[in-house]
Amino acid sequence: MSNIWKEFGWDSIIYMAALTGIDPQLYEAADIDGANRLQKMLHITWPGIRSTVCIMLILQIGSIMSGASFDQIFNLYSSPVYPVADTIDTYVYRQSFMTGTNFGYTTAIGLLKSVIGVIMIWSANKVTTKMGEDGLF
Repeated sequence: MSNIWKEFGWDSIIYMAALTGIDPQLYEAADIDGANRLQKMLHITWPGIRSTVCIMLILQIGSIMSGASFDQIFNLYSSPVYPVADTIDTYVYRQSFMTGTNFGYTTAIGLLKSVIGVIMIWSANKVTTKMGEDGLF
């Protein structure tokens, strides 16, 4: 939940930049044609920001497995909450640096996490390119 608030400002700037890239004459023409607000949103605003939404979706899906909030979790982390607060990143950290003997095991976990993340990004990219938008690659 705190990650949503952390990213809110950056995402707002990105979406505002996408909205300012839409030509205002399109809205004026829609007013002349008698379009209501919903029609303007569906036929002008959404197509104008769809590529930005797709790229932001790919980036957010990529951040699911990146452990972007490891510092937030780790700072609130203590031994009584290990069973309920463990994430992949904190588990790997605990197994490798607190016990100090499981480096091969934690490397395998990290590699598997990376493979899953790449598959998720590739899948999201495939979906956005099927929608007719530019993907990451």
